[in-house]
Amino acid sequence: MFNSDTTSTEQFLADYWQKKPLLIRQAFPGFEPLLDAGDIAGLACDDMAESRLVSGSFPQHDWQLRYGPFAEEDFQSLPDKNWTLLVQDVEKHYPPLQSLMKKFDFLPRWRIDDLMVSVAGPGGSVGPHVDQYDVFLLQASGSRRWQIAESFDATLRADCELNVLQSFLPEQDWTLEPGDLLYLPPGVAHHGVALDQGMTWSVGMRAPSTADLFQTLGEWLAEHADEGGRYRDSGLEAPLHTGLVDRDAIERFRELLASPLDNTDEFSGFLGSFLSRYRMAHEPASPDPAVELAELLQALASGSKLRQNPWTRLLWIETADSARLFAAGSVYPCTTACARRLCDPDLLGQMDESLSNADLNLVHELLNRGHLYLEQL
Repeated sequence: MFNSDTTSTEQFLADYWQKKPLLIRQAFPGFEPLLDAGDIAGLACDDMAESRLVSGSFPQHDWQLRYGPFAEEDFQSLPDKNWTLLVQDVEKHYPPLQSLMKKFDFLPRWRIDDLMVSVAGPGGSVGPHVDQYDVFLLQASGSRRWQIAESFDATLRADCELNVLQSFLPEQDWTLEPGDLLYLPPGVAHHGVALDQGMTWSVGMRAPSTADLFQTLGEWLAEHADEGGRYRDSGLEAPLHTGLVDRDAIERFRELLASPLDNTDEFSGFLGSFLSRYRMAHEPASPDPAVELAELLQALASGSKLRQNPWTRLLWIETADSARLFAAGSVYPCTTACARRLCDPDLLGQMDESLSNADLNLVHELLNRGHLYLEQL
């Protein structure tokens, strides 16, 4: 876990996780960001990056929202204050930031969504709002004032693209300096305002809704399970009222919806596919030309290290006698030992040419599908 003199990992998970906010002063002592504001602005000009530019302030509610990609001229014309540039998935665009993400390994890796970087001028804000997921707010440079409330009026501004609260009365108030970290569980209203030009790095958690799950489950059933079955009503009796959907029909529909959930093996397959995809899915880039098996063996023998494509999420699910490995939505049969090694970045980097034939063939396939790559020494 990150640095804390007062809160252990066990205390945090027992007392704070999804329960109440926690401010940790100097969780990252002497923190120096690997990227500066110019790097983030450059990334926001890339059409592969998800970026937004927000201007306005509270309580004036003069909000304006623009979506990237942006041009350099967009930043040259920014006012002196009250603007915020936000870029998602920064750790995937800049893989060295994975070292920062490893600080959060006390949580399941599939639970972590992305690192969003916010660059703001003085007064920059996105307004008071509420997130339905856990978030860790790391002050990377400059200073930012955070106000939070656990009891609040949830009414949103109707005339704004942003989910900004109409009113906000803070209950707690802090100023964060570089290296300070604020944890917020879901459902806590918060309002951050930059006191000078600086950056806030937000590590957001993934919290799928029921609607997300049902929508994706329907797509998965259509592709993998013959649409999951059809409505049937053998033994039907003539209805008293032809327009009535009776209780028996309602129960049959409920059972139809529940049937894929009752099949543990089928549902775990869907869940592995769903959770191994990032919110913003990018197709992993396969090597061109394909890597031959002999080339892979030679590279590993020469000390090259296997690394995970930052746009691929690897996870595994145990089966009765082995495991299923999931990579960006695809599934691969695998031994439990191999799955553990592939899903642990440190153990992945220690794999060498002494792999068993089965493990070597799997690594070779993952490499040529773009889920892994070789880091040359």
